[in-house]
Amino acid sequence: MNKNLLLAAVSLVALSATAPALAADLAARPYTKAPAMIATVYDWSGFYIGINGGGASAHTTWDQTAPGFGGEGSHNATGGTVGGQVGYRWQSAQWVFGLEGQGNWADFSGDNLSGLTGFTDRSKIDSFGLITGQVGYAWNNVLLYVKGGAAVVGTKNELRAAGATFSSVNDTRWGGTIGAGLEVGFAPNWSVGVEYNHIFLSDKDVTFAGFQTDRIRQDVDMGLVRLNYKFGGPVIAKY
Repeated sequence: MNKNLLLAAVSLVALSATAPALAADLAARPYTKAPAMIATVYDWSGFYIGINGGGASAHTTWDQTAPGFGGEGSHNATGGTVGGQVGYRWQSAQWVFGLEGQGNWADFSGDNLSGLTGFTDRSKIDSFGLITGQVGYAWNNVLLYVKGGAAVVGTKNELRAAGATFSSVNDTRWGGTIGAGLEVGFAPNWSVGVEYNHIFLSDKDVTFAGFQTDRIRQDVDMGLVRLNYKFGGPVIAKY
């Protein structure tokens, strides 16, 4: 028994002496590098489609050119509008360029009493379209842009007396537009923004058969809220 105890003690001492050497032979724990930080950068490139709505005021001036001559007065035709837009943007560094087409239904109406004839001169814009180019600058998911291009407007002009319309003319006129907007990407593929547009239209002679001819000029100031959906991935990874 004493021999067995002595042998066990010797074995334990020997094992203790060799343990550090065995531990040194074991492979060291591998070092794992922390993953690199990834910053997401919003990409404004791609086709988009959206809706818009807002209000406007169209300043309208009537000047009679036949049978008499003279100013008949001015009025502001105000109201609301709703419509849609479709476009394409491409981004280079922080600069964003785009083309867009927009079409809207509108109800901008107003009138004034003519100081020349005593009739009520009334105008109503019931539709408009814009074809514009854009140049913008992006701070990640925030885009500030300016725009400009062509505008076409559908207008109804009326002569009224005692609350009744006795002559009306529908006309379509072309002009130009300039504007600016601010847009924010708030979710994958979605963005919301606000936009201001000024539409300036060429003067046009409008003849009310059997009554008179007026040279009518119009300019429109408009504010819109826009919601867009962009096709394609909204972000790219930047290491």
